[in-house]
Amino acid sequence: MEYTTFGSTGMEVSKICLGCMSFSEDGEGWRIDRDQSREIVERAIDLGVTFFDTANTYQNGESETVLGDALSEYDPDQFVVATKGRWGSGQDHGNATGLSRKALDEQLRNSLDRLGLDTIDLYQIHRWDDSTPVDVTLRTLDDAVSRGDVRYIGASSMWAHQFIETHRVSERLGFEPFRTMQPFYNLVYRERERELLPYCEKENVGVMPWSPLEHGYLTRPDEEWTSTDRGAGLQDNPHPIREGNNPEINRRVEELAEEKGVTMAQVALAWLFQNDWVDAPILGVTSVEHLEQAVAALDIDLSEDDVAYLEEPYTPVRVSGWDGARERMGYEQE
Repeated sequence: MEYTTFGSTGMEVSKICLGCMSFSEDGEGWRIDRDQSREIVERAIDLGVTFFDTANTYQNGESETVLGDALSEYDPDQFVVATKGRWGSGQDHGNATGLSRKALDEQLRNSLDRLGLDTIDLYQIHRWDDSTPVDVTLRTLDDAVSRGDVRYIGASSMWAHQFIETHRVSERLGFEPFRTMQPFYNLVYRERERELLPYCEKENVGVMPWSPLEHGYLTRPDEEWTSTDRGAGLQDNPHPIREGNNPEINRRVEELAEEKGVTMAQVALAWLFQNDWVDAPILGVTSVEHLEQAVAALDIDLSEDDVAYLEEPYTPVRVSGWDGARERMGYEQE
């Protein structure tokens, strides 16, 4: 395993963040059950993973519970645990969601209980909330840090101007700023390089991209994807998987993988591991084998020519992955 200092937090994290969205109690479809989840967490720890990301809305809170239980047998100080608030975890009253003080206080309290922690290392807003003034949200989060419920705060998937505004408000009012960003970013979706990622670099914001394999598109050849695959090229798909020159990028990933004797997923991950914008991509896995392959990708050395070859075909694609409405940004596929 390799480690890095996570932005301006000063925390050391593994260069792989284990994403826990698939963790559930029983396991249906692409979800995995409690026993499988524990097996993956234990193997991740064996491999040196110290960074875990979940959210209160993943399986209506089951992901947090399963992760918390799996980590309870270890010293919590050796890990960095991140979770998110915004949509709640299955409650049906009007104030269960959003970024108001009432909503966030309840969501944070529930997350602490499910994770079995006294303090959450990184608490992130899952998406922007147009109905709540940003200073209200930031004051609430600043109070959570002051109480010791949260160590650091971060954000996920928003417009660059919104993220910049949060920093301006935090500086003006003396609040704890967002120190991390969780953007949608991978080899076939690089729109974040235009504004958001340069700003993160300038402000030493830790970057932990989600969907590093573009919903599985970078794990197998383009021609193997059909209209029935989850998120693959459908007209109403909220993510631009096959737009621009993405099929050509997919082909080049396949070509390099064959040359190096590794998987396509490992090439796509190696590109992120060597990417100066990125601290630690969030990798969700449903098997120990996939986890082990991801860790092995840390040893793959892409030359400057390899990187240039992979990046050269990229063309602008439809903006995706940060809309505040779950149904419009493909939340179920995140």
